[in-house]
Amino acid sequence: MDTALLERHFQRMGARLRLNDGVIARRRIAGGLVTLDVRRDAKGEFFDISTVPRAKAEVEVLDVQPSDRHLLVLVRENSQKHKFLCGHDERHWFVAAIPESAPVGTVRQAKEALKPMEVQRVQARARLDAKARNRRKNAAYKRQGEWFFLPVSNLKIGKQDVLTHEPISRGNGSKPHWAEFCYRSGGETVYVCRSFPNGIHQAEYRRIVTEDPDKRRLGWRTMTRGARVYVQGRISHADHKTIVLEGWHEVLMNTENRSRAMRNVAFLD
Repeated sequence: MDTALLERHFQRMGARLRLNDGVIARRRIAGGLVTLDVRRDAKGEFFDISTVPRAKAEVEVLDVQPSDRHLLVLVRENSQKHKFLCGHDERHWFVAAIPESAPVGTVRQAKEALKPMEVQRVQARARLDAKARNRRKNAAYKRQGEWFFLPVSNLKIGKQDVLTHEPISRGNGSKPHWAEFCYRSGGETVYVCRSFPNGIHQAEYRRIVTEDPDKRRLGWRTMTRGARVYVQGRISHADHKTIVLEGWHEVLMNTENRSRAMRNVAFLD
């Protein structure tokens, strides 16, 4: 790993980088020999790249877009390759894992690979150019963080089926986005708490609390996984500017959960 070269690449997009060779401090993004993370110290946020001791792994930057404040990282560990988009979105730095099935080599390609097929189809019908596709708000969709909101027409929802102030979460303990008005269709009910952030089925929940009654006090709540979700009104999140959706919009998560590096991510709302 060329430490000086990596640091220069991150500096070009205005970010600090800390390399911890032989040390895994936190395992948030990659679960293998190399872990990418965004951490904070007295000077603010910085990117952290850590490796396990004596790891045979390589890290290189494939593309840097300084004006866009994004870069694409390639991690080689054993026979596997993983790519990560590192960048700045509104208020904070972030790391996003790219699906291994996507043949990307540039920042622009990585951004497109993170869009679900439904989003790609809608933006194609809207004939968006490359600049418009890169915006968080355009003629095809609105985006807040990892969530895309696609307008839908002719959706009839009874007032009794509308939920208010509902969380939208990808699981794994991530901070939820909050929808002023929400409607769910389909999906499965799961039990969620801090120890089981991705949710478990009712049978597993009953087994756990029967074997250990103290676990009933873990702050369980029921959520719906895999549902089709529609929202409107104010969508808020601590790390993002609040957006307002006029009319119902379908909610779609980016494709990060399809990468092996993020295989434990679940769609929870």
